Amino acid sequence: MGKECEELTEQETAIYDRQIRVWGVDAQRRLSKSHIFVSGLKGTVVEFCKNIVLAGVGSLTLNDDRFVTEELLSANFLVPSDQNVTRGKSLAELCCESPKDFNPMVSVSVNLPLIFLGDLASFDVEFFQKFDAVVISCCSLLTKKSVNAKCRKLPRRVAFYHVECRDSCGEIFVDLQNYSYSKKKNEETIECQLHYPSFEEATEVPWRSLPKRMSKLYFAMRVIERFEVLEKRNPRDTSADDLPNVLKLRKELCEAQCINESQIPDSLLERLLASKHEFPPVCAIVGGVLVQEVIKAISGKGDPLKNFFFFDATDGKVIIEDISNVNS
Repeated sequence: MGKECEELTEQETAIYDRQIRVWGVDAQRRLSKSHIFVSGLKGTVVEFCKNIVLAGVGSLTLNDDRFVTEELLSANFLVPSDQNVTRGKSLAELCCESPKDFNPMVSVSVNLPLIFLGDLASFDVEFFQKFDAVVISCCSLLTKKSVNAKCRKLPRRVAFYHVECRDSCGEIFVDLQNYSYSKKKNEETIECQLHYPSFEEATEVPWRSLPKRMSKLYFAMRVIERFEVLEKRNPRDTSADDLPNVLKLRKELCEAQCINESQIPDSLLERLLASKHEFPPVCAIVGGVLVQEVIKAISGKGDPLKNFFFFDATDGKVIIEDISNVNS
C-alpha cells in the first residue's frame, strides 16, 4: 500500500462513517489509498466495479478494448443506452463515467495501452506494480497464467483475482501469495499467515488427488479452457455445436487424470458452452463475493478465501476449495 501513512480526510471520514464502524478506521484508510485494476467488463466485473467504488477505494482503472455488442449488454448496467454515445468507443470508455456518479471521491480512469498494445498478456511486469489488486475476466488460459505470474514477480504483494461466469455458474480464483492478517479468537487478536499457489500451480494439481466432493464446475471449466486453447478460440467463443468435440476431449483428460467422466456431466458442459448471456442475479452474487474478498485482502481484516470459489444457481450451492498441494 503505497501511502499507508496518510490519514483519512474529514470528508472521507464523514462519507465512510458507517463502513468505519464496521471494519475500523485503519481498514478504511488502507482501502482509500488503494489502487485497483480490472480487465474484462462483463456483468460480474461490472458488479464488482460498482461495489468497490462505493466502498471507497483510491482509484479504479478499467481495461477492455472491445466494442459494445448485444451479448456484452446483457448484464452491464454501466453502458449508456444512447447509441449515439456508444458508437466508436471501447467498453472501458463507456463504463468509465457511471462509477464516478456512485462515488465522486474515487478516481475512475481508462487504461489506454499506448505502449501496451495487444492482449492483456502482453502487458509487461512494470505495468502492474502501481496496483494493489488486479482483477481479470474474459481472458484466455495463457493470459490468466501470464498476468498472475507477473503479479508474483513484483517486489511487493499484488493480489490477483480471476473471475468467470458462464450461464448460471460462477468461479473465482484468488492468489494473495504470502499473506498475513489478524483476527480475533476468544477475545484475543491472533496473527495468521496463508501461502497461496499461483493459478498455474493450482490447476496442475492432479485431479485424482482432489477431494471427492470437488465441485464439478472446477473440472468443467478446465476442460473448456483446454478446448479453447486447442481450437485457438477466444474466451467464450463456443456454442452447443462444440459439445461432441468437448466430450471427446473430456474423455481424453479424464483417462489421463484417472477420474470418472461422470465428474463432468454432459449437461453442465453443454450449459457452459452454449451460454452467451450472463444472469444478472448470478453476477450480483459472485461480484459481491469478489468485492468482499478484495476488501479483506487490502484491509487485512477477516479470513480471506483460499483459493477457489464455485457457485451454481441451479442448486444454489457454494463450494470453497483450497487447491494448493502441487506435490500430491
